[in-house]
Amino acid sequence: MHLERLIAILEIIAVSGRAISVSEIQKATALPKPTVYRICSALAEHQLIDNDEDSSRYIIGERLIRIALLGKSDVDVRRVAAPILAKSAIKFGETVYLSRYRTGSIDIIHVETPNDPTRGHIYPGLGALPHHCMASALAMAAFAEDTFCEEISNNVIGPFKETQNNAKGGLPADLDNIRTAGFAYIEKSTEFGATSISAPITIEKLGATFAIGVVGPNDRLLEETTMKIGRELIEISSQVGGAIQLCNVSEV
Repeated sequence: MHLERLIAILEIIAVSGRAISVSEIQKATALPKPTVYRICSALAEHQLIDNDEDSSRYIIGERLIRIALLGKSDVDVRRVAAPILAKSAIKFGETVYLSRYRTGSIDIIHVETPNDPTRGHIYPGLGALPHHCMASALAMAAFAEDTFCEEISNNVIGPFKETQNNAKGGLPADLDNIRTAGFAYIEKSTEFGATSISAPITIEKLGATFAIGVVGPNDRLLEETTMKIGRELIEISSQVGGAIQLCNVSEV
């Protein structure tokens, strides 16, 4: 099955903006109809295209969207997320950051700080997720697909469990409470003097490969404030997820 034919059919389905039939694909490609049927069947079998509500028409499949999303550069994601994070940092008066799951690790890819020069804040840096922002790993693991959850638990949370100092509000025994609340937090980390709060960013049915987090000093992020920020992060995470998804689909 020639690769150029596969790509041509995927492009036609992607740019159509609607569910498209085999007959329409055949007219656009000038390929023999049996060939189009065979290619569409193969693409659908691998979830690169999907039937539109069990009809004979096709749309771009979840697997292809997932590949496009996972391959989206940090620059693209930061571009659409930065305004939302900046607004949130001003609202909370604390540092807000965006983290992203990669194979075997979680990285912070963008940070926004409050614009108040008289107020100190904690800057987590960019790159590998630091211990005082580990709430993001919990949030992702709680809402990630099974494979990602296992990888995050083994490669990120597991090592943290081995080194964490059993501070109040440390790692829960399981992720059920996080799923119920919709966000995760680790408070009063005595080693870093910081509290971190995080909500997962889920995109349709693709699971959580991003998270938005807030980190600040213990004396400002007391329990009531932490719970309030956590609930608000759920709504903000939906806005960021929508922006990332819109960016992804519009480019396709």
